[in-house]
Amino acid sequence: MGNEIEAERSEREIFKATSVYAQDDAKLSWFHLVSSLLLLLGSQVAAALTHGTLLRLCFSVLAGLLTVRCFIVYHDFKHGAILRGSKPAKLIMDAFGLYVLTPSKVWTQTHNYHHAHTAKLVGSHVGSYMMLTPALWEQATPAQRFMYKLVRHPLNMLFGYFTVFLYGFCAAAFFRNPRKNLDSALAIVVQALLIVLLYRYFGGAVLFYSLLLPQIITHAMGAYLFYAQHNFPEAYVQPRETWSFVRASLESSSFMKLGPVMNFFTGNIGYHHVHHLNHRIPFYRLPEAMAAIPELRNPRGVTSLHPRDVIACFRLKLWDPSLGKLVGFPKATASDQSKLATNA
Repeated sequence: MGNEIEAERSEREIFKATSVYAQDDAKLSWFHLVSSLLLLLGSQVAAALTHGTLLRLCFSVLAGLLTVRCFIVYHDFKHGAILRGSKPAKLIMDAFGLYVLTPSKVWTQTHNYHHAHTAKLVGSHVGSYMMLTPALWEQATPAQRFMYKLVRHPLNMLFGYFTVFLYGFCAAAFFRNPRKNLDSALAIVVQALLIVLLYRYFGGAVLFYSLLLPQIITHAMGAYLFYAQHNFPEAYVQPRETWSFVRASLESSSFMKLGPVMNFFTGNIGYHHVHHLNHRIPFYRLPEAMAAIPELRNPRGVTSLHPRDVIACFRLKLWDPSLGKLVGFPKATASDQSKLATNA
């Protein structure tokens, strides 16, 4: 009876099926780590030394994209998906975390929480973007609404180098708990030193093309990827009482359809529903896992970096439980005008 439709598997069985792919190949992981860092360094040197604005710009953009790839390697190491227990890898990755303004401690704290509480309204701001319902929006003060709009605004992500990472992951984290997040302050110091040294010894052009522009590109992409992975038209937010990890992974995490070039630069992070289901799967095995496991082949939400899909994701602001979908901001009502007048 080989043509019969397979019986629906339990969530436990679906998760168990992923364990086959949650195996690190140390040699391959080292290859990806070392080659990615060398390519990044080479592109930065080329951006610094090359003459001609257009060519320098190309190398600078390449450096930004390669930094994204290196960040995914860092991300996988912090999840324990690759090179688990390797002291040399830890030294390299902790140093890279400082360089890319995602210091190890605050990244681990917030990102592990995010994975354990995906698509829960309460605490959704930890490691991701805060999400409100229309009812909570109605109760919010003008100041709270302003901050909510600001955090989810495209400009906040475009300038994520300053807002999400330099401020959020570093400055805010350090002032929130200086003793616990000392490496957040260290990341700011490292960034400042790099800027000062590059400017003093090589000039503003080298600083801009080899460091600042690549960082701005990296963090803008990172901030948007964080957003689109869980704020897409088909996303489903479960009630807290019936929340389940597997369902949250499959229905609240997107599959970003990219070509082979962008999959390379983004380290397959577009296979986000697979990654959320089992974060121990190395990034280079995510496509293999998706192809092999039936429940992963047809994800609920598919998006891309096409402007149409980017705009569609940016339009989503609130989770409406009555409609069972993400919606935009409600139009201003009389009560809103009254609140504004009261607070004026």
